[in-house]
Amino acid sequence: MEKIEHTTVTTNGINMHIARIGSGPVILFLHGFPELWYSWRHQLLSLSSLGYHCVAPDLRGYGDTDAPASAASYTVFHVVGDLVGLLDVLGVERVYLVGHDWGALIAWSFCQFRPDRVKALVNLSVAYPPRNPMVKPVEGLRALFGDDYYVCRFQEPGEIEDDLAQLGTQKLFKLFFTSRDPRPFRISKETGLRGWPNPPPLPSWCSEHDIDYFANKFNRTGFTGGLNYYRAMDRNWELTAPWTGLPIKVPVKFVVGDLDITYHIPGIKGYIHDGGFKKDVPLLQEVAVVEGAAHFINQEKPEEISMHIYDFIKKF
Repeated sequence: MEKIEHTTVTTNGINMHIARIGSGPVILFLHGFPELWYSWRHQLLSLSSLGYHCVAPDLRGYGDTDAPASAASYTVFHVVGDLVGLLDVLGVERVYLVGHDWGALIAWSFCQFRPDRVKALVNLSVAYPPRNPMVKPVEGLRALFGDDYYVCRFQEPGEIEDDLAQLGTQKLFKLFFTSRDPRPFRISKETGLRGWPNPPPLPSWCSEHDIDYFANKFNRTGFTGGLNYYRAMDRNWELTAPWTGLPIKVPVKFVVGDLDITYHIPGIKGYIHDGGFKKDVPLLQEVAVVEGAAHFINQEKPEEISMHIYDFIKKF
């Protein structure tokens, strides 16, 4: 880990912290919520040893990267703009792109807006979400799962931040990383996060040191930056109307754990395996479902995920 270099670059009006290691073709890693560049620590070390220059930023709103206050500054255009600017600063024309969770959503948008900058994409956890021109995302999720669904509850500025603070950052990360329940994630209006049980013992892939790293960063920054991605979802829907129906035109591999909450959203398995995904992503070449893996798959199954990435990108 001490070989990983940490620098700050200026891009798209913000200062962005990046972790980087290795030399060769560039792999750009995009983390999810509530995470950091650190989520990719295993892949940075593994893939840099195989001849790649691995770059993992703290995305806008996270860690040591600037965090504008307003959710209006967290659209996909802002975040993809940050990343295109990052590539320009690094002098890199095209990259291999790897995303997880919100990072996967950003990666899908990156490939829609700037396929010329992407050699190939490996996305984890979140399949491509085609834009429904009739229903805004939060409205659709509320209809499907109810007002207590976490995405709906995350829309309320201040309230969820207070709830997270009362729960405690260490406990929060232990709960997130140990969860293996693929049912919809709900937060009761009455009890909030305080109604959650105590977390079980940490699994072998997650140490107290790892928990401390995440907790210390989020104790300093708070969670508003990450929550603003959710609060910009409907605005993204409005802004991306011109791209409705546009297929993803880069080579893609998709990897998901069979216990991932995203894999159990109604209709998703059918979409992934019965042709809908391939229609929207015509260059989709591989889908891998990892048995016994939950949402934080890049940390839970580090060697397996590194090999999934390497086996795919080495073709291009």
